[in-house]
Amino acid sequence: MAIPPSLCIDKLKKALDFAEVGHHPVEVHGMLVGLICGGVKQEKLTWLKPLVELMNDGQPLEPKLQQLIIELYQDTVTRLADFEFGFTLLLPEEEVPLSERVEALALWTQSFLTGIAIIQPKLAKATPDVREVIKDLADIAQVEFDVGDDEESEVAYEELQEFVRMSAILCYSEFGLDMPLNDTDEHSNIH
Repeated sequence: MAIPPSLCIDKLKKALDFAEVGHHPVEVHGMLVGLICGGVKQEKLTWLKPLVELMNDGQPLEPKLQQLIIELYQDTVTRLADFEFGFTLLLPEEEVPLSERVEALALWTQSFLTGIAIIQPKLAKATPDVREVIKDLADIAQVEFDVGDDEESEVAYEELQEFVRMSAILCYSEFGLDMPLNDTDEHSNIH
Protein backbone atom coordinates (compact mmCIF):
# COMPACT_ATOMS: atom_id res chain seq x y z
CA MET A 1 0.00 0.00 0.00
CA ALA A 2 1.32 3.42 -0.96
CA ILE A 3 2.15 5.99 1.69
CA PRO A 4 -0.40 8.84 1.61
CA PRO A 5 0.98 12.09 0.15
CA SER A 6 0.28 13.95 3.39
CA LEU A 7 2.67 11.66 5.32
CA CYS A 8 5.35 12.06 2.62
CA ILE A 9 4.91 15.83 2.68
CA ASP A 10 5.09 15.95 6.49
CA LYS A 11 8.19 13.74 6.64
CA LEU A 12 9.95 15.72 3.90
CA LYS A 13 8.93 19.05 5.48
CA LYS A 14 10.47 18.03 8.82
CA ALA A 15 13.70 16.97 7.09
CA LEU A 16 13.84 20.20 5.06
CA ASP A 17 13.22 22.31 8.18
CA PHE A 18 15.85 20.40 10.17
CA ALA A 19 18.39 20.94 7.35
CA GLU A 20 17.32 24.59 7.09
CA VAL A 21 16.47 24.24 3.40
CA GLY A 22 13.84 26.84 2.58
CA HIS A 23 11.78 24.91 0.06
CA HIS A 24 8.35 23.37 0.44
CA PRO A 25 8.14 19.59 -0.19
CA VAL A 26 5.94 20.13 -3.27
CA GLU A 27 8.68 22.33 -4.75
CA VAL A 28 11.32 19.67 -4.13
CA HIS A 29 9.15 17.01 -5.78
CA GLY A 30 8.36 19.32 -8.70
CA MET A 31 12.08 20.04 -9.26
CA LEU A 32 12.91 16.36 -9.00
CA VAL A 33 10.21 15.35 -11.48
CA GLY A 34 11.26 18.17 -13.83
CA LEU A 35 14.84 16.90 -13.82
CA ILE A 36 13.74 13.31 -14.41
CA CYS A 37 11.30 14.26 -17.17
CA GLY A 38 13.97 16.44 -18.75
CA GLY A 39 16.30 13.48 -19.11
CA VAL A 40 18.78 13.94 -16.25
CA LYS A 41 21.43 11.22 -16.15
CA GLN A 42 20.28 8.64 -13.66
CA GLU A 43 23.33 6.53 -12.91
CA LYS A 44 25.40 6.81 -9.72
CA LEU A 45 23.43 9.71 -8.21
CA THR A 46 24.50 12.12 -10.98
CA TRP A 47 20.92 13.43 -10.89
CA LEU A 48 21.50 14.66 -7.34
CA LYS A 49 23.96 17.43 -8.29
CA PRO A 50 21.50 19.56 -10.32
CA LEU A 51 18.83 19.02 -7.67
CA VAL A 52 21.18 20.18 -4.91
CA GLU A 53 22.09 23.20 -7.05
CA LEU A 54 18.41 24.13 -7.24
CA MET A 55 17.50 23.25 -3.67
CA ASN A 56 20.50 24.27 -1.64
CA ASP A 57 22.76 26.46 -3.79
CA GLY A 58 25.03 23.47 -4.37
CA GLN A 59 25.72 22.92 -0.67
CA PRO A 60 25.65 19.26 0.46
CA LEU A 61 22.38 18.08 1.94
CA GLU A 62 22.02 16.82 5.48
CA PRO A 63 22.38 12.98 5.25
CA LYS A 64 18.83 12.11 6.40
CA LEU A 65 17.34 14.62 3.96
CA GLN A 66 19.52 13.28 1.15
CA GLN A 67 18.43 9.71 1.89
CA LEU A 68 14.77 10.76 1.90
CA ILE A 69 15.24 12.49 -1.46
CA ILE A 70 17.01 9.43 -2.91
CA GLU A 71 14.02 7.30 -1.87
CA LEU A 72 11.62 9.86 -3.37
CA TYR A 73 13.68 9.86 -6.58
CA GLN A 74 13.64 6.05 -6.84
CA ASP A 75 9.89 5.92 -6.23
CA THR A 76 9.27 8.67 -8.80
CA VAL A 77 11.40 7.06 -11.52
CA THR A 78 9.70 3.72 -10.92
CA ARG A 79 6.26 5.32 -11.19
CA LEU A 80 7.15 7.27 -14.33
CA ALA A 81 8.83 4.31 -16.04
CA ASP A 82 6.00 1.86 -15.35
CA PHE A 83 2.52 3.25 -15.95
CA GLU A 84 1.01 0.55 -13.70
CA PHE A 85 2.68 2.09 -10.62
CA GLY A 86 0.61 5.25 -11.08
CA PHE A 87 2.77 8.35 -11.09
CA THR A 88 1.24 11.08 -8.93
CA LEU A 89 2.17 14.61 -7.97
CA LEU A 90 3.19 15.05 -4.34
CA LEU A 91 0.42 17.45 -3.30
CA PRO A 92 -1.74 18.00 -0.20
CA GLU A 93 -4.88 15.89 0.11
CA GLU A 94 -8.57 16.90 0.25
CA GLU A 95 -8.59 17.83 3.94
CA VAL A 96 -6.39 20.83 3.11
CA PRO A 97 -8.39 23.90 1.96
CA LEU A 98 -8.74 24.13 -1.81
CA SER A 99 -6.96 27.48 -2.00
CA GLU A 100 -3.86 25.92 -0.37
CA ARG A 101 -4.00 22.93 -2.74
CA VAL A 102 -4.21 25.27 -5.75
CA GLU A 103 -1.22 27.22 -4.42
CA ALA A 104 0.69 23.95 -3.90
CA LEU A 105 -0.12 22.87 -7.48
CA ALA A 106 1.18 26.19 -8.80
CA LEU A 107 4.39 25.79 -6.73
CA TRP A 108 4.84 22.21 -7.95
CA THR A 109 4.36 23.32 -11.55
CA GLN A 110 6.79 26.25 -11.26
CA SER A 111 9.40 23.92 -9.77
CA PHE A 112 8.79 21.29 -12.45
CA LEU A 113 9.33 23.90 -15.16
CA THR A 114 12.54 25.07 -13.48
CA GLY A 115 13.86 21.51 -13.24
CA ILE A 116 13.08 20.59 -16.83
CA ALA A 117 14.41 23.91 -18.17
CA ILE A 118 17.84 23.59 -16.54
CA ILE A 119 18.37 19.98 -17.63
CA GLN A 120 16.85 19.93 -21.13
CA PRO A 121 18.67 22.19 -23.60
CA LYS A 122 16.42 21.12 -26.49
CA LEU A 123 13.16 22.17 -24.83
CA ALA A 124 12.48 24.82 -27.48
CA LYS A 125 12.93 22.16 -30.20
CA ALA A 126 10.60 19.62 -28.62
CA THR A 127 7.59 18.20 -30.44
CA PRO A 128 4.68 20.63 -30.87
CA ASP A 129 2.68 18.72 -28.23
CA VAL A 130 5.42 19.09 -25.61
CA ARG A 131 5.98 22.76 -26.44
CA GLU A 132 2.25 23.36 -26.06
CA VAL A 133 2.03 21.62 -22.67
CA ILE A 134 5.09 23.54 -21.45
CA LYS A 135 3.30 26.77 -22.42
CA ASP A 136 0.13 25.57 -20.67
CA LEU A 137 2.13 24.60 -17.57
CA ALA A 138 3.66 28.08 -17.49
CA ASP A 139 0.10 29.47 -17.43
CA ILE A 140 -0.89 27.05 -14.64
CA ALA A 141 2.16 28.09 -12.62
CA GLN A 142 0.74 31.63 -12.61
CA VAL A 143 -2.77 30.58 -11.52
CA GLU A 144 -4.60 32.87 -9.10
CA PHE A 145 -5.27 31.60 -5.59
CA ASP A 146 -8.74 33.14 -5.18
CA VAL A 147 -10.88 30.01 -5.49
CA GLY A 148 -14.15 29.08 -3.88
CA ASP A 149 -14.66 25.98 -1.75
CA ASP A 150 -17.45 24.64 -3.97
CA GLU A 151 -17.91 21.49 -6.04
CA GLU A 152 -17.24 23.28 -9.34
CA SER A 153 -13.89 24.63 -8.11
CA GLU A 154 -12.97 21.21 -6.73
CA VAL A 155 -13.68 19.56 -10.10
CA ALA A 156 -11.67 22.24 -11.92
CA TYR A 157 -8.75 21.67 -9.54
CA GLU A 158 -8.87 17.90 -10.09
CA GLU A 159 -8.86 18.41 -13.87
CA LEU A 160 -5.94 20.82 -13.63
CA GLN A 161 -4.00 18.42 -11.42
CA GLU A 162 -4.60 15.58 -13.89
CA PHE A 163 -3.48 17.79 -16.79
CA VAL A 164 -0.23 18.61 -14.96
CA ARG A 165 0.33 14.92 -14.18
CA MET A 166 -0.24 13.85 -17.78
CA SER A 167 1.97 16.71 -19.03
CA ALA A 168 4.83 15.44 -16.87
CA ILE A 169 4.33 11.93 -18.27
CA LEU A 170 4.36 13.35 -21.82
CA CYS A 171 7.63 15.19 -21.12
CA TYR A 172 9.12 12.03 -19.65
CA SER A 173 8.14 10.05 -22.74
CA GLU A 174 9.94 12.62 -24.92
CA PHE A 175 13.06 13.39 -22.87
CA GLY A 176 13.31 10.88 -20.02
CA LEU A 177 16.07 8.35 -20.29
CA ASP A 178 13.79 5.52 -19.16
CA MET A 179 16.76 3.69 -17.71
CA PRO A 180 16.13 0.71 -15.41
CA LEU A 181 17.00 1.22 -11.76
CA ASN A 182 18.67 -2.18 -11.62
CA ASP A 183 19.59 -4.98 -13.97
CA THR A 184 17.39 -7.76 -12.56
CA ASP A 185 15.48 -8.10 -15.84
CA GLU A 186 18.65 -8.24 -17.94
CA HIS A 187 18.29 -11.94 -18.68
CA SER A 188 14.54 -11.98 -19.25
CA ASN A 189 13.42 -13.73 -22.41
CA ILE A 190 10.76 -12.29 -24.64
CA HIS A 191 8.49 -14.92 -26.16
